[in-house]
Amino acid sequence: MKRIACLITLILLATIGVRPCKADKPNKPRQWPALLKVDDRSRIADVPRDQLIGFALYTVQSNVLKLSAQLYPVHEGEAMKVELDVQRDGRWTQIAKATVHPIGWTATFRVENWDTSKDTPYRVRHAGGATYEGLIRHDPIEKAKIVAAVFTGNSPHPGGGEVSKQDVVDNIEKVDPDVLIFTGDQVYNHTQHTAAWLEFGKTFGQIIRNRPTVCIPDDHDAGQPNLWGGGGRKVKRDVDGGYTRPAEYVKMMERQQTSHLPDPFDPTPIQQGIGVYYTSLNVGGIDFAILEDRKFKSGCADLKIVKKGLGPRPDHINTPDYDPKSLDLPGKQLLGDRQLDFLRQWARQWNGSIIKAVVSQTAFNMTSTHHGGGKTFYYVDFDANGWPQTGRDKAVDLVRRCFAVHLCGDQHLATIGQYGIEAFRDSSWWFCVPSIANLWPRWWEPDKKPLHPAPGATQPYTGDYLDGFGNRMTIYAHTNPHKTGRKPAVLHDRMPGFGIVRFDKQKRTITMECWPRMTDPTDPNSRQYTGWPRTISQFDNYSRKAVGWLPTIKVRGADNPVVMIENQATGELVYAVRILGDSFKPRVFEPGTYSITVATSKARRHLKNIASAPHVDSQTLVVEFP
Repeated sequence: MKRIACLITLILLATIGVRPCKADKPNKPRQWPALLKVDDRSRIADVPRDQLIGFALYTVQSNVLKLSAQLYPVHEGEAMKVELDVQRDGRWTQIAKATVHPIGWTATFRVENWDTSKDTPYRVRHAGGATYEGLIRHDPIEKAKIVAAVFTGNSPHPGGGEVSKQDVVDNIEKVDPDVLIFTGDQVYNHTQHTAAWLEFGKTFGQIIRNRPTVCIPDDHDAGQPNLWGGGGRKVKRDVDGGYTRPAEYVKMMERQQTSHLPDPFDPTPIQQGIGVYYTSLNVGGIDFAILEDRKFKSGCADLKIVKKGLGPRPDHINTPDYDPKSLDLPGKQLLGDRQLDFLRQWARQWNGSIIKAVVSQTAFNMTSTHHGGGKTFYYVDFDANGWPQTGRDKAVDLVRRCFAVHLCGDQHLATIGQYGIEAFRDSSWWFCVPSIANLWPRWWEPDKKPLHPAPGATQPYTGDYLDGFGNRMTIYAHTNPHKTGRKPAVLHDRMPGFGIVRFDKQKRTITMECWPRMTDPTDPNSRQYTGWPRTISQFDNYSRKAVGWLPTIKVRGADNPVVMIENQATGELVYAVRILGDSFKPRVFEPGTYSITVATSKARRHLKNIASAPHVDSQTLVVEFP
C-alpha cells in the first residue's frame, strides 16, 4: 500500500509540474510542493527566529474577534502553530491556538464572546521564541465622532522605492483613527505576493497592530494589471473575465489579506474553490459594508466593439463613434446576484448602526479621461465600474436605500462626487482617495463642458457629466496631476496621499478630507488638496425627488429610532434610516400604499396601509414606546 501511495503522489506532483522535494536542512524554509507552483519566495530574506512573526491584523464584529498573523517562511522542523495571548489584570493568558498555513505562512484566530467594552493588549507567540504585540481596542460607541483613514495604491514607485512611506504612518498616528481601510493594491508584485505583503506589513504594521483594519485586495494584489473576476473562472487574458494566476495563488493572497475580516455573509466558494470575503463591520456605530466589486464582474472581451479594436488596448475605446447603450449587454455582472442580496439585507439591518458606509475597490462610474506618461485620452475604460451600466445602477440604487456613503480607491486620481440614476445627484456620494504612491497617473479632463455646475465647486471640470458609459455623475473635486513645486517631483506631481473620513454621529454629518503626502493633518497650517474638505449630511445620500409624501412620524418615548419604508404591495424596501430626533417626514418616489416600521433596540412598531399624498400635508402618526 505504501508503494502504491508513493506512486500516486509522484504522478500528482508530475501532473502539476513539481518534483518532490528532498528533506531540507534545518536552516532552510520548508519547500512545500504546491508553494513552488504558486508563490516565488526568492525575495524573502531570512530573519532571526525571534522575528518570525511579521505583523497581524484584526477586526471585531458581533463579539467575534478575527485576527490573522503573517509569518516569515517557517524552517524545516519548526512548529507550524502560533498561540494568541491577552493581558488581563497584568497577566498574560492564552486564549487560542492557530495553525500556520503552509502556503503563505498565515495563521488566523477566531475568538467568540469577545468583550468589546475594554482595550485589551494581545500578543501572538511562536514556539521558536517570536512574539508580536498589539492592542485590540474597545468599540468606541461612546465617541461622538468616528474617524476612518482610507488608503489605496501602495506602489513601490515612483522613486524606485527610495521615498520612505514613514510620513504616512507618522501622520496617521497623529490623527489616531478608529479604523484603517485599505481599499486595494496593497501589493504590486504579480508573482511574489508573500514577499511584497511582508513589506507592506513592515511599512504599516506600526499603525495596524493597534486598531481594526479593513483590507481588501484589488487587481494588482491578485497578480493582474486589471481584474474582471468572472466569478472565479480560469482565463489566459484578464479581459476574458477571470483569474490568470493559479487559484492557489489567489486563495493564498486572500487568506493573507482578508482572513481577519468578519465572517463572510455567504461563505460559499466561487469557481476554482476561490473564497469570498464580502461582509460588514461596525465600528462605534458606523456600519461598513465591505464589497468585492472585481470578483463577480464580467469580462469585456466578447463585446463587438472590443473585438473591432477601437483603442490601443482591448479595455479602452478611443473613438467617439460608439453607442454607450450597446455596451450594456444582458447577463453582464458587476457585483453579482450574491452581493446584491447581501446589500438588500444589510440595508435593513440597523442594530447598533447610526451611519452606513460602503467600502469597495473603486467608484461606480468612470472618473478619468486620460492616463499614462503620455497623457493618452480615452472615452471608455471597461476597468471602471461604470460598466456594465445595469449592474452599476443596481449597486448604486441599493447603496442609496440606506443613505450610505461610498468609500473607494484604485483610480490613483482622487475624486469626490455624487451618483445619479434617474437624475443627477439623486443617489449616494462617493470619495475615491488618492494613491499612497502613484506609479500610473490619471486625469479627469473631459472634452465637453458640464451639463450643469456643481454647487460649491471651484475647480475646472466640475459639475454634472455623463461618463463614457452614459452614467449620470456629479464631480465636485479632483486631484489632476500637475507641477506642484514639491520635491521629489516624481512623487508629489502625481498627487499622492490618503483620505480621512469623520463621521459625526450627533450631527449626522460625514466630512471627507484629502491629504497630500508629507503633510500633517493635525497642523492647523496644513492644507488639503483643492476641493477638500467636504461635509455632507447623512441624508444627502438619497436626494431623489419625491413624488409623494407619507404622514409625519412623531415618536414618543425614544430618540433616533430607525424608520423603514416598504412598498406594501411588493414588500420592497424603499429606504431605511436612523432618523435624527423624534420626528420624520417620509417621502416616496411613486404613488401607492406603504408600510412603515419604527424600531428601537428593544421594540418595533408596524404601521400598514399608509397611502401616499401628492403634496406635503399636516397629517401626523404618533408612535409610542414605553
